[in-house]
Amino acid sequence: MDKIAKDVGDIQSRLLDHRPVINAEIRYFMREFEEKRGYRESRLLENINKSVLETNEQMSPANFEDMKHQLSDINKRLEAANHMAERVQQRELEAQQGTRLKANMEQLKEDWAEFLKEQQRLKEEVDEEHARAVGQLSAKYNEKKKELAKFTL
Repeated sequence: MDKIAKDVGDIQSRLLDHRPVINAEIRYFMREFEEKRGYRESRLLENINKSVLETNEQMSPANFEDMKHQLSDINKRLEAANHMAERVQQRELEAQQGTRLKANMEQLKEDWAEFLKEQQRLKEEVDEEHARAVGQLSAKYNEKKKELAKFTL
């Protein structure tokens, strides 16, 4: 019975535990990859590290101060340029609003002139109607006066 349990455990580990096979495959892949690439990445990183170290050795504190001063000057120039660009944009916006305002004022003047013409036309119609009504009433009163004069005689 001990042998059967050992056989079952051995079968189970072979069927379900794939770690040894996977580890062997990973080692094989890494060895193949490194051989084919020829350690190019590590050599590239070493060269970059050397150039950075050389650059750091060549840079003196005076150079850092000069760079800080130059960067400060560049920053001031950029701020001034940005300020000028904002002013130009503001002027353009004001000019556009000015032309729109002028166009709106012209339209309002035209609308007002048209309104006044319409009011004048309506006034003339009312005056004509009033004159007709006054004429009709005058004629009616004259007739009434004549009739009244006939009865009083």
